[in-house]
Amino acid sequence: MVRSSEQVEPRPATGGTDDPRTAELRRAVSRLRRRLAAHPVDFPDRATGEDELAALAAMTGHGTPEAARLRRSLLLVAGSIGSVSALAPEMAELRAAVELFGAPRRR
Repeated sequence: MVRSSEQVEPRPATGGTDDPRTAELRRAVSRLRRRLAAHPVDFPDRATGEDELAALAAMTGHGTPEAARLRRSLLLVAGSIGSVSALAPEMAELRAAVELFGAPRRR
């Protein structure tokens, strides 16, 4: 018996060949986009965050995304909506999904 919609995740129609990291990133992006769309307060960089989340969503549809590009997108999203405490759980989930693609390289 399914008790909540959180327990049921959409599965890719690709026959299970989807990279689990990409699938997790796709879910995290989707959740944050939904929460942001439902957030009633407008803030100065909201459009930037929405645009970058759309770019992240597009990246998940084209194979395994590049880790450096994911980190750049994460920084843009965090900078644009990071101060909105109501979105903190979804933001943390997005960060964890990006970290699945590896730690940043040290210079």
